Amino acid sequence: MKGLKTFYICSECEYKTPKWLGKCPKCGAWNSFVEDVEEAAPAASTTPKRISMIPSTGENKAVGFQELEIPDYMRQNTGLGELDRVLGGGLVHGSVVLLSGEPGIGKSTLLMQICDSLGTTRKVLYISGEESGGQLKLRAKRLGVKGNNLFILTETNIENILKEAEKVKPDVMIVDSIQTIYSASVNSTPGSITQVKETALSFINKAKSNGMSVIMVGHVNKEGSIAGPKVLEHMVDAVLYFEGERQQAYRIIRAIKNRYGSTNEIGVFEMSDKGLLEVENPSEMLLAGRPKNISGNCAVCTLEGTRPLIAEIQALVTPTAFPAPRRTTNGIDYNRMCLIIAVLEKRLGLKFYQNDVYLNVIGGLRLDEPATDVSLAMALISSMTDRIIPDDLIAIGELGLAGECRAVANLEQRVKEAARLGFTTAIVPYRNIEKRKLECEGINIIPIRGIYEVLNMMKKQD
Repeated sequence: MKGLKTFYICSECEYKTPKWLGKCPKCGAWNSFVEDVEEAAPAASTTPKRISMIPSTGENKAVGFQELEIPDYMRQNTGLGELDRVLGGGLVHGSVVLLSGEPGIGKSTLLMQICDSLGTTRKVLYISGEESGGQLKLRAKRLGVKGNNLFILTETNIENILKEAEKVKPDVMIVDSIQTIYSASVNSTPGSITQVKETALSFINKAKSNGMSVIMVGHVNKEGSIAGPKVLEHMVDAVLYFEGERQQAYRIIRAIKNRYGSTNEIGVFEMSDKGLLEVENPSEMLLAGRPKNISGNCAVCTLEGTRPLIAEIQALVTPTAFPAPRRTTNGIDYNRMCLIIAVLEKRLGLKFYQNDVYLNVIGGLRLDEPATDVSLAMALISSMTDRIIPDDLIAIGELGLAGECRAVANLEQRVKEAARLGFTTAIVPYRNIEKRKLECEGINIIPIRGIYEVLNMMKKQD
């Protein structure tokens, strides 16, 4: 590598600089510069060419919008209904999917399981840059994967991979992982920004030109984002995050980008010794083992795409022994917690500034929806005053800075899910039922205008 020039490149915007910088002057990201070397100019025959996703014969010409036709995307079921839900109904032919997650979360297990279903009708090529063929065979045996129409290739050179793909002619290609693949025409180490971008582009070109579906596994860095260039997420058709704690059995797949479906759906799995099992009713799973007659506990119904989920919010408010009280959250945005605490202090006079506050959402679920505000406030009030919230009560609503309760979307769907799971009382925003009467068999609807009514209601239960 004599004569090559060393430089630093921003992993967020690919800004180049001859020396390391703490903050990128272009995008403003901190600690985003990684060392790389100037690549040698590749020969014209080895330069990857970008293939258009729109078939063309000759020069491209402008087409009237009314003349365009909506394509009928062909989909293939993966064998896991929860994964198909996140993908928008199945794996689209010719699409490129990026699957990312923490080490040991179950990415390779998930991909090996879907190989068994995809292999019934399509030919699958599994490219492993991290494990040997024997290791993959051992995992497949443990998962009960028969391996029909499944081909294994343990290779990290992109040129050799594409040559072998021409021979096998697979319908689905799985790459585990993109950070281990390198191109001989790029003079930098595997996993560098340049290598990841060039090898991913080669796989995308292969998928678009041959109508082949590609699933790439991406590593994550210490911040939890996908390692490599940020442009990698823009290049692919779908980006899926595999979330969960390795110490817990439950896993969640979430789509943050999907050109062929919604980005609001989630898939829930349970890790077992036989692999990942689908959880078709996540609400029952999230409420399993819920403590009875304990203060600081409140249920809430949130929407993940078209699926209502009932989660459990736990709050612990205890006198502080420090000059500045501690604030800790798990599954709830920290700034949202601070906002709710400020509203309760100002409007209700509760002295949270003298107490440590700990918040937790059971099951590893993350609640980002404002409709969880009332439930969060009730859990904080319950723990602060040591008043018990009834186990069959659920709270739904968004809080404003004045303490008012604002309307939320799809309230009827949320209430029906609560009634199905045995809840008998639902606290809902008054504005949701002001114009339309909400009725649901087996559940008592209590409309509220603000957080003051919640405090009065809890006082009556003493």
